[in-house]
Amino acid sequence: MLYVTRYTLHTMNLRLKKINELIKQEVGNIIAREVDLSKEILVTVTKADVSPDLRYADILISVLPVEKKISTIKLLNKSVYRIQQELNKKLVMKPVPRIRFKLDTTGEYVSRIDELIEKIHNPQSPKPNLS
Repeated sequence: MLYVTRYTLHTMNLRLKKINELIKQEVGNIIAREVDLSKEILVTVTKADVSPDLRYADILISVLPVEKKISTIKLLNKSVYRIQQELNKKLVMKPVPRIRFKLDTTGEYVSRIDELIEKIHNPQSPKPNLS
């Protein structure tokens, strides 16, 4: 029978946090170096979320301008094999998590909340887009 202590859980969580931060930094650097993005597109790696078994890492990205988010995520998914290869070279760990790109919509959500708050405080302002 396997006994897991609080210390073991804390150590595992600390390790996952360090791996998340390391992968976030490395993937951001690789995207900046290896992916041909238009000069007017800004891609930010906002978070890396590695699964507890270290098999997968969801990479959350933010794209500006927002209108380019779909084409940018398609480009990143098209380049995922090359990005994964570079990540495999950089990280000295086994297994290196397989990366999957996802859009981080937190910024859009915050903007929407700000619009609604502004409407409440200033009812004469233009109505926010409710879609």
